Amino acid sequence: MLKTILTRDLGKKIERFALNFLKNHKLQLIESNYHSRYGEIDLIMLHQDCLVFIEVRYRKDLRFGSGAETVDYNKQQKIIKTAQVFLQNMKKYQQLNCRFDVVSVTLDNNNLQANWLKDAFQVSAW
Repeated sequence: MLKTILTRDLGKKIERFALNFLKNHKLQLIESNYHSRYGEIDLIMLHQDCLVFIEVRYRKDLRFGSGAETVDYNKQQKIIKTAQVFLQNMKKYQQLNCRFDVVSVTLDNNNLQANWLKDAFQVSAW
């Protein structure tokens, strides 16, 4: 149980770090931790005229790959379906272009570092 609490606290800290990083790059927060029956989107932000759905991933080190590499096809599909639910419920954003980004946060010499992958994946055509 203590490990669960510590993991949750670390997750919140990582998401706050990513949020501040993105705000420094002129993105505006629309919603955080948006849930649907398909899953969760960590951050939904506005970047100029584009609605950005953002997955935040953390890796203590890169020995086993970056956090972005852990966003596999199944996770992408959950994010896409959750984004569709968001757009169905929030009609004022339906006319905007959408993008799916991943922010991979790592620990480097006791400092958090962010790697922002814009347009990390796309909705494939039918």
